[in-house]
Amino acid sequence: MHWLALVAAGLMEVIGVWNIKRLSEGNKGALLFAFFTMGSSLLLLSYALQTIPMGTGYAIWTGIGTVGTAIVGIILYKDSTDVKRLACIGLILASTMALKILG
Repeated sequence: MHWLALVAAGLMEVIGVWNIKRLSEGNKGALLFAFFTMGSSLLLLSYALQTIPMGTGYAIWTGIGTVGTAIVGIILYKDSTDVKRLACIGLILASTMALKILG
């Protein structure tokens, strides 16, 4: 259950960052969603860290947030899909998965 909360926390972080981007574009309504999703993300992370080691949990949380935000940026905002950039994002994803597997 704690690992599921950690994944949910990472996904809420992605949605939160997306709303911060929307806020930067002048959508003032996105502020409420940003507070809700980022707050939810931190609460879920707090719950997950009850049993998951702090360093591992935080690394996975930021990894999910980083990779997820990069994917949202590519899909919605046509962010760069340069091979070097994608390779670096792939390394973050691989490292995040390795932390879960190796534990």
